[in-house]
Amino acid sequence: MTQPRVVIGIDFGGTKTAVAVCDQDGARLAGAVLDSAGSRGARVSFDRAVQGVYALLAETVPGADVVAVGVSSFGIPFEDRVELAPAIPGWSQLPLGAELRAAFPGAFVTMATDTKAAGEAEARWGSLAGCDPAVYINLGTGLAAAIVTGGRVLAGRNGAAGEIGYSLRTRLDVGLPGAERVVLEDVVSGAGLQRSASAPGRKVTAAEVFARAAAGDARLAVLVTEFVDELAFHVANIAIAVDPARIAIGGGLTRSWDLLRPRIAEALRAGVPYPPELTVADFPDEAALLGAVALAVDAGAGHVGTRLPAGWRCELR
Repeated sequence: MTQPRVVIGIDFGGTKTAVAVCDQDGARLAGAVLDSAGSRGARVSFDRAVQGVYALLAETVPGADVVAVGVSSFGIPFEDRVELAPAIPGWSQLPLGAELRAAFPGAFVTMATDTKAAGEAEARWGSLAGCDPAVYINLGTGLAAAIVTGGRVLAGRNGAAGEIGYSLRTRLDVGLPGAERVVLEDVVSGAGLQRSASAPGRKVTAAEVFARAAAGDARLAVLVTEFVDELAFHVANIAIAVDPARIAIGGGLTRSWDLLRPRIAEALRAGVPYPPELTVADFPDEAALLGAVALAVDAGAGHVGTRLPAGWRCELR
């Protein structure tokens, strides 16, 4: 009897890891979202994800042949390390590619940053399909962008294209290394907003900041206004540099899209010679995982698919 052939998608995050087992066309057979256990270090976090995949395989398609594994990760993944990845202790030193090949012997392994994987999913099946060039911006715990040109996500020489979280914020930042200045992601991100709004002994989430600002909390309303204005400033500059047909914004903070969109749209209309369309991403919660699956499907089949695989939803939740 022929063994079933499957592909695996893994999205490594700082607080959670999402995994999926799919058929060779990308249709999801099983999936799970796991606590990344990041506070316990890179080894524990990585092993937890692999064990989660093994469990799904045993429950869903025991004895399956894993053809390919697609991975998205915070930071920039390489065979022997992950650069720009401070979210989990030791993740930068983890030989991610080598570890994946050891965990899934014989399978093709392909990796991308989480935002580039998300941009791949949006460009192939979602809000950026048919738009060229286009920009996907992930606004969640962190901040990054994926630039789509010629139907492909731009990697850059070092795989760092679109790492806008490191952007300079004022002219006073010129000449200062990142460790000596406040980079954009420290302010314009879910984590940055949480830090700005929280007080000693009283933490507040970014979602709570938006909700309370909308409900009339004057102090938090000022924070949200400053946050959205700075985001809009940088989105407009990206649009000027790239001249995209469309910009899609995804990530957890798009749940507050009604507070984000008006000011960003105004900045684009007023400041960009040819303002692009602005939209919320089609896959706000699963884009990086879906992109990882797309990478695995391509690696296993040697081609790029165009149809959204079965079992994936694209509504904003």
